[in-house]
Amino acid sequence: MSRVPVVSIIDDDASVRIATNRLVRSLGYVAHTFSSADEFLRSSEINDTSCLIADVQMPGMSGVELQVFLRAQGRDLPVILITAFPEESVRTRALEAGAICFLTKPFDGPTLIKCLATALEKAGYRT
Repeated sequence: MSRVPVVSIIDDDASVRIATNRLVRSLGYVAHTFSSADEFLRSSEINDTSCLIADVQMPGMSGVELQVFLRAQGRDLPVILITAFPEESVRTRALEAGAICFLTKPFDGPTLIKCLATALEKAGYRT
């Protein structure tokens, strides 16, 4: 693929959205941010998204529920889930549902960059 990857970032915490957005853009990718799964699902960016970074715990639909919903709709987007409240059962469910990574906040930049590379390779991009 020759087009620039589009990474959608969904987190109800504005500071996490801003920091993750900056990191993703610094890598040369296009980034879009959303404060909820519902906001992302209503957006036109859903069709252009190459990779999704989503918080696990958000008001309304959780990141894991979003991942399952997208798969049920036939959208096989690579998903990176992030959480401030790591629970092994949620981690297991997310990874079994196909999440590329399950990161605990605060996570470091190099770890997210490695997860993004894996996710984008799965989506057909060369990183």
